[in-house]
Amino acid sequence: MTSASAFLDAGTLAYVIFSACVAISFLLCVLAATDTDEPAQFYTGSGGMSPAQNGLAIAGDYISAATVLTTTGAIALTGADGLLSAAATVLSLYLLKLRLAGPLAEGPRHYTLGDILARRLRERPARIAIALVTLIVTFPILLVQLAAAGIMMTTLLDLPGEAATTISTVFVGLLMVGYVAFGGMRGTGLVQIMKIVVVTLVTTVLAAMVLHRFGWNPIRLMTTAARNSGAGDGYWTTGVQFGRSALNRVELLSLDLTLVLGVACMPHVMMRLYTHRGAEAARKSMRWAVGTVAGFMVTIVVLGMGAAALVGGKELYRQDHAGGTALLALTRVLDSGARAADQSLLFAVVACAVFVTVLAAVVGITLAAATTVAHDLLARTVFRGRLSRGREVRYARWAVLGVGTTAVLLAIPAQGWNAQVLIVYTFGVAASALLPTLVYTFFWRGFTTVGMYGSLYGTTVLLTVLTVFCPGVSGLPVSIFPDRDFAWFPLQTPGIVTIPAGFLLGWLGSVLSRPEQRRDGGTGEGGPGEGGDGYDGGGHGAADPREDGTATVPAGRSDEWFPSWPAAERRGPRHSPSGRTHNGHGRPLGVGPDLAD
Repeated sequence: MTSASAFLDAGTLAYVIFSACVAISFLLCVLAATDTDEPAQFYTGSGGMSPAQNGLAIAGDYISAATVLTTTGAIALTGADGLLSAAATVLSLYLLKLRLAGPLAEGPRHYTLGDILARRLRERPARIAIALVTLIVTFPILLVQLAAAGIMMTTLLDLPGEAATTISTVFVGLLMVGYVAFGGMRGTGLVQIMKIVVVTLVTTVLAAMVLHRFGWNPIRLMTTAARNSGAGDGYWTTGVQFGRSALNRVELLSLDLTLVLGVACMPHVMMRLYTHRGAEAARKSMRWAVGTVAGFMVTIVVLGMGAAALVGGKELYRQDHAGGTALLALTRVLDSGARAADQSLLFAVVACAVFVTVLAAVVGITLAAATTVAHDLLARTVFRGRLSRGREVRYARWAVLGVGTTAVLLAIPAQGWNAQVLIVYTFGVAASALLPTLVYTFFWRGFTTVGMYGSLYGTTVLLTVLTVFCPGVSGLPVSIFPDRDFAWFPLQTPGIVTIPAGFLLGWLGSVLSRPEQRRDGGTGEGGPGEGGDGYDGGGHGAADPREDGTATVPAGRSDEWFPSWPAAERRGPRHSPSGRTHNGHGRPLGVGPDLAD
């Protein structure tokens, strides 16, 4: 790779690339913000994306800086253990496609997980619980991404000092708020598509350069990676990351189980499925997403082995014990023509791709958090469905500002923390609390509000306690509090305990409580049509009424498939309060879904 200084000043080049990425992504959001005064536009983009586009957007939301940087470093330093993490990442998305994509997209239109739960359970408790857990899930990973974005921006622009990192974090936070507030779901989706295309192209080029160094011989690459990693023959056997004792193997199993069951259950990933009206379209999107992520992870595996082979395990460990700098270190080695990193065109391009990855990730996470605050907590719980459409969207934009400001203020002091602890905690809550709740909601008729309390509140509290008292927080040199030791739980990843506990608490609370009463309207306490302007405070999810205030069952689906839709609604026309038996299209009310309504 030719040195950047040969044709353009290195600093100018970095600023040009950085500015172009920011400008293009912001332009995409502005172009998408042509009509976002409707909740359906802001929350779901009104389903304006094709399955292929939405699949790429899902892949963009799914691939984060942790995937790009941490997985590359894990493969470089730990070999087989890192490969298991990469495989778990792909398998998690495949399981989402296999079991939950259809139920999440089917039925009356919904904006949040709260809309889904409110059709089965008591509305206000369900919305409050799922909103709180969603915020607990999203904020730790949002802090990690914001801190990484600030560091990456200072690296890309060669801005030294802690003050520069703080200013960069604030700047990224402002960009994040602007993207989400202007673009909504469609705008952030376009940013995700741009991000996944850019980062996949960049990692593919880097992977090709690595293979070229080894004569396009993967066996030679693998052999050199094992030799230079420092682990020798053990590089391709499990146990390098945590050790080979029985407890260490349990730790590895717990980590992989958490990744498989938790990564795809992140709210900002699942919300992309709400944009579809039907299971088949959602599955088509998921096929695109799984294929894209699988191809991307192949390039990450090559880059991880390339970092071990060309940089060396000892040097990578010296730079970062977790291997977070492996990708950038590999880039500097591949561009041998540049005397320093800030004079490398390749380094500038890769750093910019990573920055775009981080920026797109925080945008998607912020949208998920702001949506549950505006829709579940404000529109449906505080105002009980009495907000007009325009006011709800305005509150959603204020929620974006509130979430963004809070995240930035928390991300600044969290820059020195062990990011691995926050990432594992986030995925742990998703796997231990959200997954059992969704599985029981979709596939078990006996699930109750008390059971939801157990799976959401009980499991989250349990996971939080075990995380606080694990070695990742105290007792180790890489802990958040390295100078203190109050750890009594031996595992850094409690998922192997908390995931079964989530299912157990959800089941136990349900069998020990009274069965939920079936509600024809599915509107809970708020009820449809409370707004004076005829708006039902969201219009979808728990209050997704036809003219008679009832939800409907998708054609061809049984009540057992989604028990929140009463079978009686398919037995014939129902009378609305106004005496109507047919809608404006001549279709009997309550017989089945009519998207034209």
